[in-house]
Amino acid sequence: MPESVRVWDPLVRIFHWSLVGFFTFSWITGGEWDDPHEISGYIIAGLLTFRVIWGLVGSHYARFRHFVHHPRVVVDYLGDIVAKRERRHIGHNPAGGAMVVMLMIALAATAFTGWLQTTDMFWGVEWMEETHGFLADGVMVLVVAHLAGVFVASRRHGENLPRAMITGKKRAPGGDDLA
Repeated sequence: MPESVRVWDPLVRIFHWSLVGFFTFSWITGGEWDDPHEISGYIIAGLLTFRVIWGLVGSHYARFRHFVHHPRVVVDYLGDIVAKRERRHIGHNPAGGAMVVMLMIALAATAFTGWLQTTDMFWGVEWMEETHGFLADGVMVLVVAHLAGVFVASRRHGENLPRAMITGKKRAPGGDDLA
């Protein structure tokens, strides 16, 4: 078996899979099970708060400074993907880092609009309900794009990225890889 390196710490992995579960539950129960849906939304908000903190003080690959890049870097990397010349990154690649940021912003906006619906000002306000649903559907679109990116990166670089998010380990850097 090739040498491996620990990339995703246990807190990142617990955050990731908890968010997957609670968002899936919330998306399925929207408009159906109000109390469990609301509790799930609060848990998502708590998970996002944790991730922001961990992105500032957490382990090397968990820190935002490691994977949040200037938009030009992201666009250039997307061009490299299209040209099939993208380099393998041990942590998130620039496109993956941008996806993390977009997902976190979209999830935070979804949780915020959900919370607003519990306030006197927005209780039963139809446009707020529609905005919340639109944002939740937007998150689902981002999730599908995220999964497509994971699939492409896994195939191109010959590694199982979902397994890496379970074990925390990826193949050690070699050749042209970026640590």
